[in-house]
Amino acid sequence: MTDPVIVPVRGAGDYDVVIGRDLGDQLADALGAGVKKVLVVHQPVQAKRAEAIRERFAGSIEVLLAEVPDAEDAKRIEVAAFCWQVLGQADFTRSDAIIGLGGGAVTDLAGFVAATWLRGVRLVQLPTSVLGMVDAAVGGKTGINTTEGKNLVGAFWAPAAVLADLDTLETLPRNDLLAGFAEVAKCGFIADTAILDALTGDLDTATDPASDVFADLVTRAIRVKADVVSGDFRESGRREILNYGHTLGHAIEYAERYRWRHGSAISVGMVFAAELARLVGRLDDDGVELHREILGGLTLPLGYPAGRWPTLTAAMRRDKKARAGLLRFVLLDGIGRTSILNGPEDHLLFTAYNEIAT
Repeated sequence: MTDPVIVPVRGAGDYDVVIGRDLGDQLADALGAGVKKVLVVHQPVQAKRAEAIRERFAGSIEVLLAEVPDAEDAKRIEVAAFCWQVLGQADFTRSDAIIGLGGGAVTDLAGFVAATWLRGVRLVQLPTSVLGMVDAAVGGKTGINTTEGKNLVGAFWAPAAVLADLDTLETLPRNDLLAGFAEVAKCGFIADTAILDALTGDLDTATDPASDVFADLVTRAIRVKADVVSGDFRESGRREILNYGHTLGHAIEYAERYRWRHGSAISVGMVFAAELARLVGRLDDDGVELHREILGGLTLPLGYPAGRWPTLTAAMRRDKKARAGLLRFVLLDGIGRTSILNGPEDHLLFTAYNEIAT
């Protein structure tokens, strides 16, 4: 990849996702004119990049830094309150901006803080993980976790821009990178089957952040999400297909007290959804095995302990995707074709779970 690729997101608050390398010079345009103060919300590992942003704008924009915990520990009300405190003490106004610099948990948190401060201030997302680039930073969903479940408190708030700088992924730990590819594979299963072709080919090249194949896969996944959310910003219809694998996946994250990587939990959730689709006659054997081949090739988990089923069912019923106590699952009617299964009987769910139970 030489020149940046721009993927437009339309709907409530039009913006662009810029995908490329060495995108530092794009940040000023993303912030726009008139911004006097910026809060950079970042993980500890991104401290040097956050400081570089402050130095870049020295003398023109006052840049404050808010370091937050890693991973899901950042998505707590106490951390959001800390950010609000910084904003209040710095007299942030509606003409100022927030930057989310880090993985998906940080972009979720930064988006929620931006959506709630003064009922909404400008937001620029700088995702530094595969998960953040292809999923969390795009689409305007923001949120934090509670003791009752994942992302139960949140708001829809579109960013002004998303800068997906692929150079930031070259130092990403291999396990984190591969876990993020669960969301890339998801986009292949629900929409763009060319993604799956690449993931069943030369996997080393496909998952090498320096390769053009990697850049193409990230771009394809972002295009899938951009296309879906452009037509359904508030998840009242088609956007629900992006939850493929997430009903059980979120329950696993909750059961593990968020110690599992998101992609690992979603991987198990997708294999479960594939088994459930086979059980109700919507997906054939080859489709199920393709899930196991691709996700297993990414060294992601394919199952979960048998004895945890009661805990998972309780967590799923508290999930925001449930309707009037009925569980809803995104299933495949074939690779690249989605449908909804509403209120499946408990024995069907248990039978499907037995296919992935370890």
